[in-house]
Order: sequence, then structure tokens, then C-alpha cells
Amino acid sequence: MPLALGVLSLWALTVGASGFSVGEALGALMSGGDDRAALVMQQVRLPRVFAALCVGAALAVAGAIIQAMTGNPLADPGLLGVNAGAALALVSAIAFLGLDAMGALVWVAFAGAGVAAACVLSLGAAGRAGAGPVRLVLAGVVIASFAGALTGAILVLDAQTQDVVRLWTAGSLRGRSLGVIVSLMPYVLVPLALSLLVARQVTTLSLGAEVAQSIGQGQGLWRVLAALLVVALAGSAVAMAGPLGFVGLVVPHIARICVGAEYRRILPVAALTGAGLVLVADTLPRALWARDVPVGVTLALIGAPVFVWLARRRSGGRA
Repeated sequence: MPLALGVLSLWALTVGASGFSVGEALGALMSGGDDRAALVMQQVRLPRVFAALCVGAALAVAGAIIQAMTGNPLADPGLLGVNAGAALALVSAIAFLGLDAMGALVWVAFAGAGVAAACVLSLGAAGRAGAGPVRLVLAGVVIASFAGALTGAILVLDAQTQDVVRLWTAGSLRGRSLGVIVSLMPYVLVPLALSLLVARQVTTLSLGAEVAQSIGQGQGLWRVLAALLVVALAGSAVAMAGPLGFVGLVVPHIARICVGAEYRRILPVAALTGAGLVLVADTLPRALWARDVPVGVTLALIGAPVFVWLARRRSGGRA
């Protein structure tokens, strides 16, 4: 699977308005310089490939963890209010602060995702019962609805802001510089590594409270830690590409079909599969139609039928 991901990455580097062979693409990357081929590779295609790989891996692993944490196979990272918080922060920064630089807006989106998720965790953990899965889901719905309503109100009252954020809200990897992507990569790679290290505890979370208590694992503590990993992964992904759907929902199901219910196998397989899916979804329209379609649109077109197939498969083919 890593070899296949490497082949897909090389293919993505060759696809675009200026076609290059694999040799030309690698030569432009190795040689550097300021000729046209090197500039296209270093400033346009390489950042886009890195962003697609990071976003796909982060969303897929975040989706797998939150499904295990909540016991809900239909859960995805947006359940913790990450998407809604990032969108509200981004829209507010453009409308009220006049920000328009993509580098600054990425960090604003990341901060908004973190604040929204912190509010969800605080509400979900309030009271004697602690951060149970149902409480976290309800808190996420409340915060996401509230943030979404504020975002909609700002966009209705400010048409100029709506024009600026239209591409980001559709989910897109265009316009990301290599410096911005590299600066955000630690916020993806560190939580990814930590997720793999705690995969055994994630498996225990997925088995329910009774099993966890029987082996001495504290449910409340590990739910909070798992939620923090989801926030870091999904927040950095939303900051890079906008709110992308279906990756965190569909890919964990595919991983479970391939390797079973053990999260020490599910998480790495989900990371590689999610990275490949986003990379293909971003590159395929340019390869087939020479059109730069937002990756969020392509993922919706791919993810919807795949999810229907997965649902029918789980129900034994019944409608």
C-alpha cells in the first residue's frame, strides 16, 4: 500500500495544465532553480500533493477514532464541531478583520476548529456523568448548529465575504504554498503518530464501557484524549483544505472490511487509504477533463455511492 501511494503521488505531480513525464517531474524537483518546470513543481504541485496526503490521512484516522469513541458507525470528525468552528472563524476574520492572505486564514481556521472542539468537550464533560459518547454527540450538535447559524448570518449580510470563502467552503487544495503546508504538517504528523501509539486503547474504547472497566481502562480519560487527537487531526485538515466530507466517514469502514476490528491495523490502513483517496479525488478531474474541480465536490461524487454500497453490504444487500 505505501508503494501504491508513492506511485499515485508521482502520477499527481505529472498532471496539470503543463504536462510532464515522471522523469521531467522528478528532474524539476531535484534540480530546483527558477525555470518554469521547477517553479510549477515547487510552488503548485508539490504543496498540493503534500496537502492531499496529510488531509486524507488526518481525516481518515480522526474518523476511525471518533467512531470507536462514540460507538457510532456514522460519526465523522465534524461531529465535534470542528468544521463549523473553522468556518465561523474564517468568515469572521474576513468580514471583520479584513484578512485575505491564505497563510493567515489557514491559522485562523485552525484556531476556530480548536475553540469549537474545546467548547464541545467542556459541555460534554460537564456534570457527574463525565464525557460520555451521547453527551459528546449532543454537545457537538449544539455547538455546530450555533456556529453554523452565525456563519450563515454573516454570509447573508456580507456578499463580498461569501465570494472570498466560496472555494474554501467547497473544499479545495488550490493556492496553498509549500511554506504554509510544511508549517501545518507537524499538527498532522504528531497526532497521527500518537494515534498509532494508543491504538490498543482505541480498540478497547470501541468495545464499550463494561469491557474497558473489566481491564482497568478509564473511559472518561481515554475519551478525552481520543477527542483531543480528533481535534488536532481534523482541525489541521480543515485548515489546509476546508470542510471535506465522506473521508472520515467512509474510509474507516473500508479499513475494517480489509483488516478486521483491531485498531492497531485499522488506523494505519485508514491513514494510507484516506491519503490515497483524497489525492485521487484531487487529481482525477484534471487528468480526465483538464478542469480543476474542488476536491470536496469530487469526494462527494465518489463517497456517496461508496457509502451506499457499504451500507447495503452491512445489511446483507437488503434495501
